[in-house]
Amino acid sequence: MSTLHKPVGDHLREWRMRRRMSQMDLALEAEISTRHLSFLETGRARPSREMVLLLSEQLEVPLRDRNVILVAAGFAPVFPERSLDDPGMAAARRAVDVILKAHEPYPALVVDLRWNLVAANAAATPLMAGVDPEFLTGPVNVMRLSLHPRGLAPRIANLGEWQAHALERLRRQAELTADPGLIDLIEEIRGYPKPPAPDRRPEDYGGVAIPFQLMFGDQMLSMFSTTTVFGTPVDITLSELTLETFFPADAETAEALRAAHEARKAAA
Repeated sequence: MSTLHKPVGDHLREWRMRRRMSQMDLALEAEISTRHLSFLETGRARPSREMVLLLSEQLEVPLRDRNVILVAAGFAPVFPERSLDDPGMAAARRAVDVILKAHEPYPALVVDLRWNLVAANAAATPLMAGVDPEFLTGPVNVMRLSLHPRGLAPRIANLGEWQAHALERLRRQAELTADPGLIDLIEEIRGYPKPPAPDRRPEDYGGVAIPFQLMFGDQMLSMFSTTTVFGTPVDITLSELTLETFFPADAETAEALRAAHEARKAAA
């Protein structure tokens, strides 16, 4: 059944099952009776706007899909979706720009839910040298850019473990959001030439992080990444943004990134 015409109870039941919660689990979290929840899911009772929002919050439904459930229940959407360039998003845009700039000389970038590039700092640009121009035009997809054979893949020294890490991260995101674009991206990446199997395990890195090892000229840069999201967003665009910041995993990488940064400043 089309999502646009699906009863509100079907939406609630599907998200509950996706979160692996029983009716009793959800009813307890929402502080309602199991009987009332059952009636809502089967269509024997119609949820109020407040009930839709309450259950969506307990189920950690993405804001985009909360709007869908509200419409299915006969209510207007409440979560806006504005471009980062919208005047109402000026404070968020400034915060993004400040973080990106402050992270130099190390690379940092911002991606949306489907890993399309939204913004990046100056330190990230040189790392994309040698990539097929096709991957740098239109919507730039960071996963495709990094893992495709005509992208960064030939320069990633630990491609096997990095691809496995990326696919697992995409899988978790798709499971949480049920976003069809992420599911398609996973299938696309699985169709790329299979890299050598990882010869190391996460515990080989002390259980801390899997590094991103990229050849930069004749030097290998070794970096680990951290992820930042906006807390308690009420805008769809903001809720789907992720800030990826990379840090040097060794002194040689830190020095190489600082030197490249100084060279860019001198050439500007």
